[in-house]
Amino acid sequence: MVSSDSDDDAYDDLDFDGASEDNDNIDEDILDALEEDLAAAAAAEATDGEEDTDSTTSDGGSDDDDADEDRISPHKDLEQVLTQTLQEAAPPSKPASPIIESPVGVQAPQPPPQVRPPSPAQIRKTKLLSGVSWPRSFTVEAICAIPHPCATHALASSLCMSHLLTGSDDGYIRDYDVFAAVNGKVFLTAPQRQHCGVIEGIMKAGQIRCWWENAIPEVKTEGSAGEGPLYPVYSLAMQSDALWSLAGSNQGHVSLHTVRHAPGRLCHVMRGHRGPVSALSLQYDEKGFFSAGWDGEAIHWDLNTGSMVRKFTAHGAQLTAIAVRPLASNYIHNSWNTTQGRELAGPMRGPQQPTYGAQTQGQSLKQDDDARSDTSYDPLFDEPDAGADGDGNGAPASFAPSGNAGQSHMPPTGQHLGRGAIAPKGAPPILDPATYATFSPDLLMTAHVDGQVILWDRRVHTPGKGVGRMWMSEKTPPWCMSACWSADGNQIYVGRRNGSVEIYDVRQTGEAGMGTPRIMKTLRNPLSSGVVSCVVAFPDGRHLACASTDNIRLWNVAEAREPDHYGKVKSGVQFKIIPGHHGGYVSQMLVDPAARFLVSASSNRGWHGEHTKTVFVHEIKHLH
Repeated sequence: MVSSDSDDDAYDDLDFDGASEDNDNIDEDILDALEEDLAAAAAAEATDGEEDTDSTTSDGGSDDDDADEDRISPHKDLEQVLTQTLQEAAPPSKPASPIIESPVGVQAPQPPPQVRPPSPAQIRKTKLLSGVSWPRSFTVEAICAIPHPCATHALASSLCMSHLLTGSDDGYIRDYDVFAAVNGKVFLTAPQRQHCGVIEGIMKAGQIRCWWENAIPEVKTEGSAGEGPLYPVYSLAMQSDALWSLAGSNQGHVSLHTVRHAPGRLCHVMRGHRGPVSALSLQYDEKGFFSAGWDGEAIHWDLNTGSMVRKFTAHGAQLTAIAVRPLASNYIHNSWNTTQGRELAGPMRGPQQPTYGAQTQGQSLKQDDDARSDTSYDPLFDEPDAGADGDGNGAPASFAPSGNAGQSHMPPTGQHLGRGAIAPKGAPPILDPATYATFSPDLLMTAHVDGQVILWDRRVHTPGKGVGRMWMSEKTPPWCMSACWSADGNQIYVGRRNGSVEIYDVRQTGEAGMGTPRIMKTLRNPLSSGVVSCVVAFPDGRHLACASTDNIRLWNVAEAREPDHYGKVKSGVQFKIIPGHHGGYVSQMLVDPAARFLVSASSNRGWHGEHTKTVFVHEIKHLH
């Protein structure tokens, strides 16, 4: 017979195991029931043991297997009782989630990320530019004239050109309806024709929606707000859906006004410049903007808070233009790009391997650049210092060049373009291949009145890093009033005082110039045309409108060739005259994204020069 001590130990162990599994779910009643079951089982075992002893004595012993079965059977019965009791007392458990077996090294498929539906503004932009196919050439004609009482410094328009804003020297901002003007039957009167200088032909008049003052209310001593003085508008920018606009004044502040709803209501005033705000440029998402001023600083503003985010300060020269590099995803490819036009439609980044064939071609196109520039050389402004070397000297420690400073007077691409212009004091170094290779495509371009064009990497916030200026010949006059990006963001067009437009290739590819911005070509107007006061790129990536004192010219940049030693071009005249403007400086031009209208305004923008008092609206016809 099995001893009672061992049985008690076995029962205690089973009781402990059962309690440990789910002790919290078994109450006192269940424990009492278990004790009664244990006592009954022990009594039954004792009775069976005595019977087994008697039978063993009488039979002379029993088989070991029968004894083992007798010893184990009570345990099995007790285990069944405990298991059934625990199952009844335990709460129902959640069914186990099925385990998906996946092969080794292969992850289970993730659910697709949620995509935010496009906003109504994005839908309108998509429909506006859908189905646009660029022609081989354009014809531009003036169809509408808008007389103004004074010079017009700035222009801005909505994406669809339904709202056109003009900012004038009298301190008023005027909102015009372009479609009502070009589709209407209101023509210029005789006094208006005389005012606009339109003598021949029939031209339609502008249709104004509303106007408001560019003024800041003054707070009086008793706490009430009074009318403030009017500030001339030197720069404008508008939201794509014409919800609000920005106006930069001659006193250094930028005002935020509503346009479509409660037009002209002043929402906020941003102060940061110490002089006139010469240019404005919106971000891609239109949640911030950049402003350029005569104080030599460019400021990044946050429209959500109305506060200043960052300052871009170079060498203190007045800023004339500022622009964010266009997104390549917004560019509509032009099917008319030829072999020469491929230079304008290359990728943003490519292999950093030099292509010697492209370098040789560039050398042959540029080997006589200095000889042609002698005709525009002005000793009054262009005479270099006798004791100064070409480009690269005078940069402070914060703008220390990363390359060899002793050879910075030569073009970074190895082209024989002559000596570089003298580096202004405090200017950043010239971009070299090693430095420019680290730049991101998110670039900001600033143009200065002394002719310098500087690129900023917006993602770099370390002082002296992520900034560099474009190489400029010592024969280039130190004067620049306008610069802009091409539609695809691969080129920069810079208007010069000698009647030329320099085209910089800024692609980071080996074919374009071993990864460094270089002067790809130069467009030269006739010597009698005067200075280039404004340039604007067409959205097809091939054409450029260039405004001089006499006329506005339309250039096909992709097919333009440079003149030979005698100033002649084998392909003949490479530009078209855009009628309308004649005489005076053109302050700003703009072209809508679908290339339907071109608008031009005239003023000297605060500098010395003549101007007119007319804003012309031109119709752009596509020639397929």
